[in-house]
Amino acid sequence: MALPAALIVLAVSACGERKDAGQAQPRGSTAATPFLPVVSVKELMDSTVDPAADGVWDAVGTVSSAKGVDHHQPRNAEEWQAVRRHAVTLAEAMNAVMVDGRHAAPAGTKAGLGEQEPAQIDAAIKANPAQFDQFATATRDVAVDIIAAIDRKDTEALMRLGGTLDDRCEACHVTYWYPNSPRPKT
Repeated sequence: MALPAALIVLAVSACGERKDAGQAQPRGSTAATPFLPVVSVKELMDSTVDPAADGVWDAVGTVSSAKGVDHHQPRNAEEWQAVRRHAVTLAEAMNAVMVDGRHAAPAGTKAGLGEQEPAQIDAAIKANPAQFDQFATATRDVAVDIIAAIDRKDTEALMRLGGTLDDRCEACHVTYWYPNSPRPKT
C-alpha cells in the first residue's frame, strides 16, 4: 500500500517541477523545443491552412441564380460542427506556421508568377521573425473569434470575420510572397 502512495507523490512532485514545459520559446531562442518543422510554410498552407480557410469561407454566403436567392449557412449541429473543425484547424495551423526553422517552400521550388523566390521569403522572415509571427498570430486570433461566432451560431459574425480572415491572410502574403503588389485594407 505504501508503494502506490509513494509513486503518486513522486509523480505529482515531478509534474510540479516542469512548470515551463508547455510555454512557447521565442523564435530564435537557444532553448530546446520539442517542435520540429516537417514541411515548409507552402506545404502547410496547401495541405492545412487553405482547406481550413476555404471551409470557413464556404460556410456562409448568398448565391443569386435563375432559381432565386440561396442564403447558404450551417443549418444543423453537424454542419456547424464541420465549420468549427475548419476554424479549429486554422487556429492551430497558425501556431504550426510559427515553428522556428520552417522554410517558406521545399528545396528547389521556383517562385510563381509575381512571387519572390523562396530564399528571399526565408531571408525576409529571418530578418524580422517577430513581424512574421505577428501576422500568424493575427490570423490565429481571428480564427479564435470565428470559433466563438460558430459556438454562438452567429452567421453574420461568421460572414464579417471571414472578410477579416481574408484581410489578415492577404496582408502576410503581400509582405512575404508578393511584396510588390498593393497592400489590402486592414
